Amino acid sequence: MDTKNDLIEQSNLAFDFIQKLYLETSYLIKQVESVLSEEPEEFLIGKPGGYGVTSRGSSGLESNYVKQWTMRKFAVFFTPRDKTDSKGGVGITPVTKDLKILYLRIVLNDESEKEPKILIGSIYDIHSKKGWEKFEQFMGHIEYYEHKIFKNPSSVNYNDTYISFKGEFIKRDLFDITDSSLINSKIIQPGLNIYRKQRP
Repeated sequence: MDTKNDLIEQSNLAFDFIQKLYLETSYLIKQVESVLSEEPEEFLIGKPGGYGVTSRGSSGLESNYVKQWTMRKFAVFFTPRDKTDSKGGVGITPVTKDLKILYLRIVLNDESEKEPKILIGSIYDIHSKKGWEKFEQFMGHIEYYEHKIFKNPSSVNYNDTYISFKGEFIKRDLFDITDSSLINSKIIQPGLNIYRKQRP
């Protein structure tokens, strides 16, 4: 057995699989985006740094940071057209007392989960304590403190020195979402139901 050739093949297969997983996940997000844009609220995807996802990443060489070289968890948010604007391809969603956010989160790998998950729900009662004027500034902070924030996703009540908000999410097994009808019935519609019942 040629160990070197085996390692080369395994390495290529591993990267090919991860790339395919990322690509399929991007298709899912885009499909959610497309359906939400047709809703009465005319949802737009948030753009904290342009058209993309927000994740907690690292390129550090310390062993505890190496796990973050690959994106294991990431999120996007959606807000009604009349609540957001953009400049130079970057979103501007002012934090106002009536702001509600539809938040979609993908967990491809986590020590606390047996399999990949998808979360969708609403963030509301949003307050900034350090002069952050737009929700886009919250995204990196939320993903950095995700274990505290999403430890009980059905009832989120988060408060730190920078921000506070409430939220409610449902969690689904990602690999159970195998077609467009399931994306709609298991993710989009339950997420919209949560979003629409929450009072700003």
